[in-house]
Amino acid sequence: MKAALCKSLDGAKSLVVETVPEPSAGPGQAIVRVEAVGLNFADTLITSGKYQWKPDLPFSPGAEIAGVIESLSVEHPGLAPGQRIMAYVNWGGARQKIAVDAGALIPIPDAVPMTVAAGLSVTYGTAMHGLSDRGRLKSGETVVVTGAAGGAGQAAIEIAKLMGARVIAVASSPEKCAFAKAAGADETIEFPGTDLKAAVRALTDGNGADVVYDCIGGAASEPLVRVLAWQGRFLVVGFAAGEIPKIPLNLLLLRGAEMAGVFWGEAVRRAPERHRANMLQVLDWVAAGRLKPHIHGTYPLDQIGEALRVLERREATGKVVVTIAS
Repeated sequence: MKAALCKSLDGAKSLVVETVPEPSAGPGQAIVRVEAVGLNFADTLITSGKYQWKPDLPFSPGAEIAGVIESLSVEHPGLAPGQRIMAYVNWGGARQKIAVDAGALIPIPDAVPMTVAAGLSVTYGTAMHGLSDRGRLKSGETVVVTGAAGGAGQAAIEIAKLMGARVIAVASSPEKCAFAKAAGADETIEFPGTDLKAAVRALTDGNGADVVYDCIGGAASEPLVRVLAWQGRFLVVGFAAGEIPKIPLNLLLLRGAEMAGVFWGEAVRRAPERHRANMLQVLDWVAAGRLKPHIHGTYPLDQIGEALRVLERREATGKVVVTIAS
């Protein structure tokens, strides 16, 4: 079978597609025939040796998959060979077949395409965990989303709107602000180039944001902590800007506010049933047409290097998906 392999920690240029042995299922595992793989910014980090997980070389990137169950090592409730499923696998998804713990497999409704399902786990799973589990976002509240035109930001906008919130999107160019608006944002702020604190205050009649969903860190974080509403919640999602900010804790004290880490991958490990419930909700919204994830582009397996370079260059607006032929 074919697999994309990272053979050195040099990012996209380290990837090659080669023939490798087919996997065998361990206890409690299923063999999945992969049809689509969602790529994420984390794939640029893991292939450069900069991610918190550092698999041994060579390895396949790709943390989220959609495919069909080929076989099961044991019977598992609700699962059967031939069933369409999605799963989060940490890494290793960019190959024709993979062995996955059966408990990680989530059935895909017939109305949801494989290329869409492959892009749901990380971005929409993080948005659900962040906004619902960690942020306790309520209908009628205002949420600010940074990095709003990326995959994580777009997902947060869409989930927040489905939860009944007002969304202020922060993005780095007029084009990305327009994309965020098309994704459902009520208002947009271009940053850098704008006083974030003043802009959010103006858009909230001085009340501030109930929730901040911060995907970028860097220079955006402290001004947004300063503009939290009373008992606001600041969600630390990522540091795409490259800088981890240092926040004066008195800012939280003065607002009766909270700062919460959104470590979705660890939350999946520790509370798999909560993750499953979140993803079943997302799949229901997609199947019903209430959630329409945007795909930046699809690439065949032999072009995975170019797909990863799109993420390295920060050009993606929406999801980058690799399709895998049998």
